[in-house]
Amino acid sequence: MNNLNSVTNEQLAAIAKAIAHPARIQIIRLLLSKSSCIGGEITSEVGLAQSTVSEHLRILKAAEIVTGEIEHPRVCYSLNREKLLPLLDLLQQIASSQVTNDDVCCVSASDTLMCK
Repeated sequence: MNNLNSVTNEQLAAIAKAIAHPARIQIIRLLLSKSSCIGGEITSEVGLAQSTVSEHLRILKAAEIVTGEIEHPRVCYSLNREKLLPLLDLLQQIASSQVTNDDVCCVSASDTLMCK
């Protein structure tokens, strides 16, 4: 998995920004546990007003993290896991990086950072 090279910094930041709210994280976790979910179920699970949940879903849909399919009279939402892969790649690179004190460019000398 190396989706990171095909995604710009701006695209990666947009994905991170779209999920950067506790309610949106809760929606994503809910959708992870199901193949799809009706809007009313999401509202009940999240415990926020329907209009607030709709705004969070709008943000997630705009970032293509969540898709919504109309099944009259309701909308069925599902998670687009592929859209989150570049963020996963970045986080895995961060987690697996091994930086030692010898590798850092700045050291602390009596509460002042000094570059080597």
